[in-house]
Amino acid sequence: MESIYYVLCWHCHRRCKHCYEKRFQPYVRQELEVVVAEAEKNAPLIVANLPASMTYLQVVQNPAPGQAHYQEEIGKLILSGGDVLTDPVRERVLYPTLEAIRDKYRTVGGVKVVVQTTGDLLTPQIIDELLGRGIWSISVSGLDDYHVGMEGDKKNALADKLTQMLEGAGIEHADSQADRKARTKEQGPVFSMFGATEGSWIGKLWPRGRAWENDLSRATLADNFCNAWSGGLNFLEHKYAGSEVSIDPAGDVFPCCIKTAHPLGNLVEESLLDILDSLAGIPALEAINAGKPERMGLTHGWDVEQFIEASKTITPQGTAYANLCIGCDRFHKEVLGQILDDNRRQRRANRMGIIASNA
Repeated sequence: MESIYYVLCWHCHRRCKHCYEKRFQPYVRQELEVVVAEAEKNAPLIVANLPASMTYLQVVQNPAPGQAHYQEEIGKLILSGGDVLTDPVRERVLYPTLEAIRDKYRTVGGVKVVVQTTGDLLTPQIIDELLGRGIWSISVSGLDDYHVGMEGDKKNALADKLTQMLEGAGIEHADSQADRKARTKEQGPVFSMFGATEGSWIGKLWPRGRAWENDLSRATLADNFCNAWSGGLNFLEHKYAGSEVSIDPAGDVFPCCIKTAHPLGNLVEESLLDILDSLAGIPALEAINAGKPERMGLTHGWDVEQFIEASKTITPQGTAYANLCIGCDRFHKEVLGQILDDNRRQRRANRMGIIASNA
């Protein structure tokens, strides 16, 4: 698989007003123990149910005579939060998970592990500890005006400090102009920096979480988040370039980082590839896979016009708003959620049958 975005834990040291997930927040005392214990318990099961190999096939453009039309590449596993560098997430969840991933893939082609963090928790010691556990990249995601303390030139000061620190540890700055395919060729370790700016992929903000509650999303019907990287595009085609899924701390799997209103399945109890293979051919899921969410309901009485109408709503502040993610949410709640649950029950019955026949 080319990419898996795995949110390790809900704990974060920030409560950003633009965040797509309300559960990312500072937790204290017993509430902190609950979310860390959940992540700590589930992570080994989730890693065990990830693909046996994290390689994928990339199309070779204009192959020479006799050359294969596909070449094998090494995929990446992005570990994010919240912020995975917070205490006690770093020691109890992140480091053991990095070690488990390293052990799982070391003899089957490897995997490029990315640790994503807001950046302000990085220290030389933590960088050394990450490198010692085989990470390929550190991705700093908090350099934008939405993060408290990063407004204006403050984010530039942190970027300069982090660049000096990371380069001092022998980590190279990733080529910001390279496309996704070119970046897979970078040997690492590398680092990158980004934030929720108008020029980046999250610039208009998803209609999710606190961004939605605070009326910050400026996306319109013309902004099809599904038909893009980190959207649902190609999520079912796990053997080939372009496939990515998202996993949350409970093990729930989603076709996009934005997260649909209903999970595809859960990695605490079943393998990722079993889930994806069982969903191939279901028209609504194939529509997401094609980046055409407006066609999700064609076999269920929802024509495109009805889907577009379902994509219109009013924000919590009373503003008229329309985006395909809203229609996707409604279709999941009214139709697709039941289909996904039925599919999940069938997979469970199949597993139980196999276990019973082998007993």
